[in-house]
Amino acid sequence: MTDSMPADLIPGAEPWSHEGGPAGVLVLHGFTGNPGSMRHLAEVLADAGFTVELPRLPGHGTKIADMIPTGFQDWLGEAEAAYQRLADRCEKVVVVGLSMGGALTAWLGSEHPEIAGLVCINAIVSAPEGMREAVEEVIATGADRFAGIGSDIAKPGVVETAYADTPLQPLLTLFDAAAEFSERLPRITSPVLIVTSTQDHVVPPENSDILAAAVAGPVERLRCERSYHVVTMDYDAELVESATVDFAKKVTADV
Repeated sequence: MTDSMPADLIPGAEPWSHEGGPAGVLVLHGFTGNPGSMRHLAEVLADAGFTVELPRLPGHGTKIADMIPTGFQDWLGEAEAAYQRLADRCEKVVVVGLSMGGALTAWLGSEHPEIAGLVCINAIVSAPEGMREAVEEVIATGADRFAGIGSDIAKPGVVETAYADTPLQPLLTLFDAAAEFSERLPRITSPVLIVTSTQDHVVPPENSDILAAAVAGPVERLRCERSYHVVTMDYDAELVESATVDFAKKVTADV
């Protein structure tokens, strides 16, 4: 893992990797979150025999000031580098991502048809109508952040260690990327597992429908009725873990 460890790293936000078998899985966390929200899923995949990379995306997992100068191209660059590290030593690679990590997963899938399978968990692939204009209005007041979107979890006592605030300029870069998905999603030919929380207060669930309708590859769907946005830490976490492992095994079965 190429990530250095900053002194102000949030506990549990460190990147993680595991050397396993010839099939690899790249696991990507969400916007303002950190690897902690995906760590147990990554460990379950490792226990199933996969080689795993769970990077910490630029600007995440420390303090919000570190994230403000970053944007989608920075996060995509780290995701691409982590994918290449896996592809260099694994016969097949699956990519799994939550929220913005799901957007990165879809983006990688649009660029790399050789990816064995994609798991998009509450992925954002379209900007909510009017949201860009609302964010730009707040920026015009001189603000660089507003109230956070992290830790949308139904299960009592479970907290995601995401940033307490949402940085606005980085959010605009995510909306810019989302605007490109209408052209990119039809390029995806890899099998896709789409996981959707039906009670998501961060990414509207219809994003999953947009993704399912647009991709060219075969689609499987998993709907989680009991969990909110951070389903990997919520009531349906085990369901998501089991489905992800089964899917990854299936799409890499000939390795």
